[in-house]
Amino acid sequence: MVRGLNWLLGLMVLVAAAVSMDSGRIEIEVINGLWQWLRSIDSSAALISGEIRLPRTLLALLVGAAMGLAGAALQGFLRNPLVDPSLIGVSQGAALGAAGVFYFNLLPALGILAMPLAGLIGAALILLALIALSGSMARPAIIIMAGLAISALASALLAVVLNFAPNPYAMQELVFWLLGSVANRGIDYLYLLLPAVILGGLLVWHQRRLLLGLSLGEQVADSLGLQVVRGGRFIILGCAILIGSAVSIAGNVGFVGLVVPHLLRPLVGYRPDRLLLPSALGGALVVCVADILVRSLPPEHELKLGVLTALAGTPFFIWLVWKERQRWI
Repeated sequence: MVRGLNWLLGLMVLVAAAVSMDSGRIEIEVINGLWQWLRSIDSSAALISGEIRLPRTLLALLVGAAMGLAGAALQGFLRNPLVDPSLIGVSQGAALGAAGVFYFNLLPALGILAMPLAGLIGAALILLALIALSGSMARPAIIIMAGLAISALASALLAVVLNFAPNPYAMQELVFWLLGSVANRGIDYLYLLLPAVILGGLLVWHQRRLLLGLSLGEQVADSLGLQVVRGGRFIILGCAILIGSAVSIAGNVGFVGLVVPHLLRPLVGYRPDRLLLPSALGGALVVCVADILVRSLPPEHELKLGVLTALAGTPFFIWLVWKERQRWI
């Protein structure tokens, strides 16, 4: 059943990618445009297909896959179905690092890659602070509290950056970036995001046996010879790389890592190890479809990708809280 689910989600991702490549206010022959782009033929179809729609589609898929995979891994590791990837503070750290580019004009020699690279640096610093504050990776409650504390600190520092923005245009650009979007990102962003997603995904995937063991209890995981502390650090590191890279490229695209694993968990028999790949595919599908919907709106009423995912995800989160509350009544 899980293999069939993966094939179905993979097919839906391919269909969504094809629709995304064909979505736009200018009608072009996508296949012909991509062929001309690959052959370096100068034409409007090649420019739109290869330089605008292809990066946007691939970035949407990668950002969604990173968020979905990180959400499934964190929920399995912390044994908490209400955990969101932003809980550990890495997304706020990435946003803070990227904001530093606007405020302090950091890394000017890197050009457009300065902001995503600064976001990754900010995520790495938050990860180090999380590990130092939480200590043992075997206590989920401590990790959650440490993540909340660091997240609050990073959010406060980000508010300070916004408050002291050098000019209103810089603040407006930063606010628009924080709302989340994969528009106006060139192919160069893929060179930074793709390796990070692969590395983070491999770190998480390698610990899938630990996730299964922890679902049976920490003592069972220890009895199976699984290294909970060491493996937990690899899971947190992998999730930090996934979340930090996605946020540094696309800004805050929230609730994907919370909603997607919840929707797919019953279909994999509630096994956290089998949930990883479907969540990655489901996250890619959700973000790609959301970006298609954003592009279908009139240009004078532009809606950011992160705003749309938040509007769709918040009612679902409220329903989850209500459902958990009913279990304890």
